[in-house]
Amino acid sequence: MADSIDAITQFTLTDIEVGSRLVEALVRHAQTAAGQPIAHADLLTLARSMYPKDATLGRAVVVGIGMKLAFVAAFCKANGYPNLACLAVHKATMRPVPDYQGDWEAERRAVAGFDWSAAPTRLAAYAGEARTAVPKRYKPRQERPADVAWYAYFCSHRQACAGITNEDKQEIINLLMAGLDPETALRRVTAAKAELAEIS
Repeated sequence: MADSIDAITQFTLTDIEVGSRLVEALVRHAQTAAGQPIAHADLLTLARSMYPKDATLGRAVVVGIGMKLAFVAAFCKANGYPNLACLAVHKATMRPVPDYQGDWEAERRAVAGFDWSAAPTRLAAYAGEARTAVPKRYKPRQERPADVAWYAYFCSHRQACAGITNEDKQEIINLLMAGLDPETALRRVTAAKAELAEIS
């Protein structure tokens, strides 16, 4: 069970890959929109427009964006950069989470005024290091076996899965493809939904 609890906050390869794309999309947004916030769904759309052939990014959904933004924040912190993740907000409020730490307006200005020219090189190195920290027990699956594994879990745990939407299911499949087990994937999505509900 300790492995399952650890996996709730542990980056997967998917978190790293999509998170890296979001770093690039947020840099572009910061430079072109003068630090204005961007809704999570719009951020995913922007990233997809920059990388239209990225299948992993193409499967990403809003309910799973929290860990990708945590990767963005960790990258910025490790390199002494202003936090790009401060620009990404929930569409309903266009504001950061209620318990946001720091001066959001000042951080947005810092992000907009920062010279991000060195970021791509540092991002490649940081993502490479993050990949080596992904536990070896996370064995990636193809989409079909992930879907089968989720269906088998769902059939034997219908009550626990009662509130799962199609978007939630897509994120669970993404997490299974990244190597998590169905129980942990469900717990991670449930936690993400609760966090999003607090914002709206």
